Amino acid sequence: MDKSAEINWLKWLQFTVLVSVILYFGSTLFIPLSFALLISFVLYPVCRWLEEKGLPRWAAISLCLFLLAVLVGGLAFLLVRQVVQFGQEWPQLQGKLSAAWADISRYVEQQFGIDTAKQINWLESIASDAASSAFNMVRGVLYTSAVSAVLLVLIPIYVALILYNRESLTRALSSFFPRREHSKIRQILHETITTYYNFIKGMAIVYLAVGVLNSLGLFIIGVPHAIFFGAVASVLTFIPYVGITIGAILPMTVAWVTYDSVWYPIGVIAVFAVVQYLEANLIFPLAVSARLQVNMLFTLLAIVAGGILWEASGMILFIPFLAILKLIADKHEDMRPISLLLGSGDKKPAKARK
Repeated sequence: MDKSAEINWLKWLQFTVLVSVILYFGSTLFIPLSFALLISFVLYPVCRWLEEKGLPRWAAISLCLFLLAVLVGGLAFLLVRQVVQFGQEWPQLQGKLSAAWADISRYVEQQFGIDTAKQINWLESIASDAASSAFNMVRGVLYTSAVSAVLLVLIPIYVALILYNRESLTRALSSFFPRREHSKIRQILHETITTYYNFIKGMAIVYLAVGVLNSLGLFIIGVPHAIFFGAVASVLTFIPYVGITIGAILPMTVAWVTYDSVWYPIGVIAVFAVVQYLEANLIFPLAVSARLQVNMLFTLLAIVAGGILWEASGMILFIPFLAILKLIADKHEDMRPISLLLGSGDKKPAKARK
């Protein structure tokens, strides 16, 4: 590696560290702003279409936000309804879990010589440790709920302001670059918004299809609350490999406890495995443009880095921002190494424009 290349990589490293520090300490500001920016990317084509039909800008923005609120509220209502129904059957499920635990306890005592008293002492020790941290957990939940309530107010306001002032924001962004680059910046911004909008539409189709197939498969094999478990597993698929495993644990447990047979949990695994195969090889390629596909290694790294910097919000936000970074890198010759590094490797990246 020559001296100039070494200096360039050192600058990139310094820039990465500086940005990470700013993102970490400025998370309170940047998290709602990031959500608002991505939501405005999705709503912009719809808002612009409504404006072309004759609606004033403020009316188009208000209508888009109202429709989005109805959609999110409807999904939340269905999910809460399923959770309530699941909670009503919890006493019955708890009795079966107690019976299953008694069988496991007897097996452990027979195979490993650990009597029931030692097992109970071990469980009580675990319960005591859990109780000691219960206060911190409750405090964390209350804090998270308060922050979420604030975000529910701030994010729509940010979205409305971004959409309403989009021309001035675009001019301000262009002013950071030489005048000869202004047309390219506007073109890249337009293509980024359009591509991300199409990507979100495709991912919505993917999540819907996966949720329907999961629920249908669980319903066919007789797992209770199939819609709830199918929807949760569908949402968790945004975490590659790990998400589907987490989503399968609860329906496997419920199926095993409900039917007292190992074949039902195996059936749950089979359903999720088939749906994941269809999602990876048929549904996703058909529904989502390949232009936002990113190397799986860097997708996982983005999830981990997002969790470190912004916790759960970062795990959601960093993946689309990484994909947008790749899209921008595809357009710049100077960023070609980043484009090649982030590429999925399935095909050659688009030729960078000089």
